Amino acid sequence: MRLTTLIFFAATGIAASAFAAGAAIEVSRAVARASAPGQPSAAVYLTIRNSSASADKLLRIATPVAAAAELHTMSMTGNVMKMREVSGIAIAANSTLTMAAGDGYHVMLTGLKQPLVAGMPVPLRLTFEKAGTVDALVDVGALTAAH
Repeated sequence: MRLTTLIFFAATGIAASAFAAGAAIEVSRAVARASAPGQPSAAVYLTIRNSSASADKLLRIATPVAAAAELHTMSMTGNVMKMREVSGIAIAANSTLTMAAGDGYHVMLTGLKQPLVAGMPVPLRLTFEKAGTVDALVDVGALTAAH
């Protein structure tokens, strides 16, 4: 079955949806902070809604602005931050996964090819096990923006 990708503007920013063979994924609230000159990496936070009756899995993310986009998990143990790359992120049926600064999942852009500038749209291509590819745009905020 052919995968249809829809990109539309919502009040909270840009969202993207994919609907295919029982899979329904929506990506919204994709945000990042502007990067400082010479900064080699940046974090992206986003929300993924799976409105399907079956679970799906985010397998990978790609962007033209970085050499790599990795899926990471971060946790605090006492005063020590632990960040690890993960091979995928499960999205339960009829659920929402919100990536937020401070704890949990995020996307780490490494090898930035150019600085991220406030207001600059950053394209992402997310690949899911069932839903296939979903394209989204990241809203880059000021370097001091809270996420």
